Parts: sequence; C-alpha cells; structure tokens
Amino acid sequence: MKRTLWIAVRALIAAVIIVYLIDWAILRIRMTRGTAYGTVQVDQYLSTPLKGNKAEYDYLGTAPVSCARSIFPHGAPPCWWVESHKSQWE
Repeated sequence: MKRTLWIAVRALIAAVIIVYLIDWAILRIRMTRGTAYGTVQVDQYLSTPLKGNKAEYDYLGTAPVSCARSIFPHGAPPCWWVESHKSQWE
C-alpha cells in the first residue's frame, strides 16, 4: 500500500512539473508575439481604521492591472485569478 501511494505521489509531482514547464514555454512563445500579458479592470477600495474597532470603507475607482495569460504566475498574477478577484483592498 505504501509503495503504491509513493508511486502515485511521484507521478503527481512529475505531472505538475511537466505542466509548469509547458506553461512557461507557451508564455515565452507568446512573449515573442506580444500577446503574453493582458490587463483587467479591477475595483479598488480603501479600508481606514477608526476608533472603537470600527472601519470606514471608501471606493477609489477602477484601475487596470497587468496580468499574465498563463496557468501559473510567471512574474505577474495569472489573468484567470485577477478576473475572479476584481476587488482590491488597500
């Protein structure tokens, strides 16, 4: 049982490494074509602490955020992550 589990763990680690390297190679190819990075409009908010453990929340507007069109973060957050988390708190 332990041996089967160890083989499965090693296969999973090898698969993740292979997917990461393929993702990195595709990103490098896109960099040569100029399509590796995109921008996503996000809403920015400011949280200001007040007396009595209260907080004030202010809307700062929208701002473009640069993102990498990849599965893993390669120098910038992936666009799929930024698109699903469009609220930024400061």
